[in-house]
Amino acid sequence: MNILLAEDDLQLGELVSFMLKKKGGYQVEWVKTGEDAYDYASSVHYDVLILDWMMPNGNGVDACRDLRKDGYEGAILMLTAKDAVEDRVAGLDSGADDYLVKPFEIDELLARLRALTRRNYAPIVEERVAIQGVEVNRNSQTIQKDGAAIQLSPREFQVLDLLVQNKGQVLTREIMLDRIWGYDADVTAKTIDATVKLLRKKLDAVGRPDIVQSVRGVGYKVEN
Repeated sequence: MNILLAEDDLQLGELVSFMLKKKGGYQVEWVKTGEDAYDYASSVHYDVLILDWMMPNGNGVDACRDLRKDGYEGAILMLTAKDAVEDRVAGLDSGADDYLVKPFEIDELLARLRALTRRNYAPIVEERVAIQGVEVNRNSQTIQKDGAAIQLSPREFQVLDLLVQNKGQVLTREIMLDRIWGYDADVTAKTIDATVKLLRKKLDAVGRPDIVQSVRGVGYKVEN
């Protein structure tokens, strides 16, 4: 499960992030402002967003409300120190699916996350998807055009598939490394660049090396 945690309390954020990885086995990205929560959730698919109510640069309620206005359909859990009924109602009315009042036990948070994911918020991922005339086959991890099929390595496929799932959005190298290699992997941004270089050679074999576009100083994207 891929989780975005938005929490500005450094001690709590570090603890929750660590425990979600250790006890839940989840991949976690941790941001500290409402603005970053909105930007990350707008560019990358997460199974669940965990948003703290009170944060600088846009609080969790505002981020939740703005994401829902933009059509975001993923699961959202609100963390709040506010226990009044009207506050809980405000959080749910902003588009949150559930809330958890601080302080909380990590086991309860894990149970809430399991309940949310059982509701099947993840979008349907098609086995085959076409991008700029090239067919990407997720089952065989191949690309094909005009009958010519090229086998991708697992990492090449993961890079391409992540970009295709987020087409039209610029993904930073840091996000790509975290989503593909994992938060604790001993790799650098150069690993992404090297993998993209190999991927482009195979896209060149089907006549479309330009599918994966570089965004200088930021990362990569794929357009429709």
